[in-house]
Amino acid sequence: MNLGWTSSALLCCCILLNCIPSDAAELSLNFSRLQRPYSNPVMEQFEQSSIPPAQWFLQRPIEWQRSHMVEYQLRARGIKDERVLRAMSQVPRHQFVDSSWRNLAYSDRSLPIGHNQTISQPYIVAYMSEAAKISPSDKVLEIGTGCGYQAAVLGELAQEVYSVEIIPQLAQRARRTLSQLGYENIEVKTGDGYQGWTEHAPYDAIIVTAAPKRIPQALIDQLATNGKMVIPVGTWYQEIVVLTKTQEKILEERTIPVRFVPMRRKFLK
Repeated sequence: MNLGWTSSALLCCCILLNCIPSDAAELSLNFSRLQRPYSNPVMEQFEQSSIPPAQWFLQRPIEWQRSHMVEYQLRARGIKDERVLRAMSQVPRHQFVDSSWRNLAYSDRSLPIGHNQTISQPYIVAYMSEAAKISPSDKVLEIGTGCGYQAAVLGELAQEVYSVEIIPQLAQRARRTLSQLGYENIEVKTGDGYQGWTEHAPYDAIIVTAAPKRIPQALIDQLATNGKMVIPVGTWYQEIVVLTKTQEKILEERTIPVRFVPMRRKFLK
């Protein structure tokens, strides 16, 4: 067994243990894939360091943390779409979280963004983006803008992104952050996600980042033929559902268990 990569796995364990844990469904890391037969200079530095593992990780440059996130949280756990991996490596996640949480921006967990909402764990963002099978020419609808991170990832993948956020303060913040980062193909509005955004329908893909009890019919209606919707469904027990709309019928595939905030109907002041 290569000791360098064993140390890599132990480092990931320590990082997780030193951070506030996220939901169990979002913390499944396949450490066996980290045991690879070649040396890693960064891990050699870690082995020679005397500081705590979590502190050592957080002292690495932001670009290194983002690269580490893509390699060990995403690629090592089965994310294969190179366009998704490239998008996750390009979007500066730390710009979408509050300064008090910025040192944990690239950790393997969700983080609070205010108003009882969260920014999803990086793996879940990548998983949903990959499941949607987005092409460069696609038009995508997102329900639940939050801080705008998922929208930014979609903006790297699609030609047009329309995002609906029910909390006005979050919608305003997301618009500001996305504008500062130069995303001109993303439009955010404050609205009821259950209604979608009919003006720009149909959509080649729809991603929902809050969990309804059942899939809203209005969103199915706004999905283009052969389009895909990726949505968490349920109350206490939730699963990601990948819905495909064909000319003949609606196909639903239930995939992984997750834990999202509930999808709300009314505007929040």
